Amino acid sequence: MPFVFSRVFRPTLLDVFGVTNLELGAAYSVYGVVAVAAYLFGGPLADRYPARTMLTVALTSTAVGGLVMMAIPSPSTLAILYGYWGVTTIALFWAPLIRATREWGLNFSQGRAFGLLEGGRGALAAVTASIMVGLFAALLPEDSETASLAQRTESLRWIVLLLSALTCGAALLIQLALPERKTPTQVTASISDVARVFAMPSVWLQAAVILCAYVGFKAIDDFSLYANQVIGLNQVEAARAGVASLWIRPFAAIGAGYLAERLGAPLMITSSFVLLAAGSSVLASGAIGAGMVWTFVLTIVFTSIGVFALRGLYFAIMQDGKIPMAHTGSAVGLLSVIGYAPDIFMGPLVGYLLDQWPGTAGHNYVFSVATLFAMLGLIASYIFARRAQPQTGL
Repeated sequence: MPFVFSRVFRPTLLDVFGVTNLELGAAYSVYGVVAVAAYLFGGPLADRYPARTMLTVALTSTAVGGLVMMAIPSPSTLAILYGYWGVTTIALFWAPLIRATREWGLNFSQGRAFGLLEGGRGALAAVTASIMVGLFAALLPEDSETASLAQRTESLRWIVLLLSALTCGAALLIQLALPERKTPTQVTASISDVARVFAMPSVWLQAAVILCAYVGFKAIDDFSLYANQVIGLNQVEAARAGVASLWIRPFAAIGAGYLAERLGAPLMITSSFVLLAAGSSVLASGAIGAGMVWTFVLTIVFTSIGVFALRGLYFAIMQDGKIPMAHTGSAVGLLSVIGYAPDIFMGPLVGYLLDQWPGTAGHNYVFSVATLFAMLGLIASYIFARRAQPQTGL
């Protein structure tokens, strides 16, 4: 709800909501600021309460926010809504999801478990996005460029309603399908235990890996606008370009998870940063211009493989970093506060770059930032892999 929607329909969203890239980025920033506190607060909750209960409440309350989105709120109300989603999707959702996945992966493989998690989420996002684009196109005139603002607004409202319904459906499925973990008597870590986790160098290296990978993930929000403003595709075609990236997600994440069983997750993460750096640098170079559709598509395919392979694996290396299972929630809180800091600064930064340098230059600067962080992530992942050498066979 907070991210895939705007990633696919960013050009239309800017028109319908009457906001600039910077104002939309500010809403993302509010989400990120709230998320910082939510990560720390939600981590210990995940070690204390059943995942099924927390995930159900999180999904239901997130869906309720869709009712506000359907009203096409003002920029200030939109920022408040994103702050609300920061609570529902982070404090109540994120750490329980990661802990449940890590426990499940003990039965076979951490890499495969997290790869399947990210791949499953990605498959649902891709299918949903494809349906959204199809519905959006069907609700507009045959020539989408002639659609009025009112027609685009009404079409977008139907998309938000669909997302809200799917999110409520996910909450119901969680209640029916997810086993309830029996919480042990000792459910909270002592301050000294948490402090020991926070003092582990591997935790901080993993946090750096997540941060650099997440900058790349945030940068792909620009794919559809890049397609529209640089390549010259119309708004429906640009939305399809954004969806094409989402279809890479399940294959990249699941494939990386299975390869991690053989090669080790740290090595796969290092390799994924190489792909991300290469793809981002091409988009940053200005080598892709108007009409170069297939070159653009191939570039976003390779960039997306790097991004989504990283997302499928960067929590799978907790085992390599020797983080105790009992303190998974607390560790996820710290990892997420640092790793997802781009939620605070990437939205305004991208908005500023795109508004300050309209057209090709702004997009080049966005992917220059992604390239820089990909290189830093490559360094951090290499150091982590070297430290984890006895466990990965490197």
